Amino acid sequence: MDYTQRGYGDRDIGWGERPGVVVVDFQRGFTDAAFPMGGAGMIDQAVERTVEVIGAARGAGCPVAACVMGYESQDAMPYWKIKPLRDDLIVGHASVELDPRIAAAQPDLVVTKSAPSIFFNTPVAQFLVKQQVDTVIVTGCITSGCVRASVIDSFSLGFRTIVAEDCVGDHEEEPHRANLRDVERRYADISNADAVIAEFERLRGRNER
Repeated sequence: MDYTQRGYGDRDIGWGERPGVVVVDFQRGFTDAAFPMGGAGMIDQAVERTVEVIGAARGAGCPVAACVMGYESQDAMPYWKIKPLRDDLIVGHASVELDPRIAAAQPDLVVTKSAPSIFFNTPVAQFLVKQQVDTVIVTGCITSGCVRASVIDSFSLGFRTIVAEDCVGDHEEEPHRANLRDVERRYADISNADAVIAEFERLRGRNER
C-alpha cells in the first residue's frame, strides 16, 4: 500500500481567518552568486515571487516575519556538515545580510536564528500570536532543510500551514519536489504565489468594506 492508500494527505487544511507570512533564510549567503551556496536559479525566482507575496500581505494588513541564519563565532554553531555555512555565516559577514529585495519589501520583524527553523528559540511565534495569526504562509530556502524544519514547527505550534511552492527553493529540483510532496501529505497545504496573492487581495477587499 502507498501513502495515499494508508490515509496520508486525505484533506486540505485550508486558510483560517488571519494569515501571516514567514520568510526563511533569504539572505545573501543563499541568494547571491558571490557566495558558495548562492546563485541557484530556483532560489532567485523564489525571492522574486516572495517579494510579490510580501507586498500583497502588507496591503492586506497581514504581518510578515523574516529571518537570517548567523552565529557569533564558529564555536557557537551546532555541528553543521556544510563547509560554506561553517566558514561564512558569522554575524557581520555579508552572507548573513538579508537579500536586498527582501529588505526593500520591509518585513515587520527580522530575526537572526541559530537553528534550521525560523521558530526555534526566536520570537517569531510570539509575534504571530500577538498579531492573531492562525495561518502561516511559508516562503524561503532551502526547501529540504530550513524550510522543511519551519513547516514542521509551524504545524507543531498549531498554525494552519501553507507552503507557496514557487516562493521556496533548493539547490536541486529533486529534493525540492520530494520534500514538498512529503510535507503536503503530513503537515501542510501546497499552494503557489498567485493563489496566495489572490487570497490576500480578497482579505484586503474585505477589510476595506
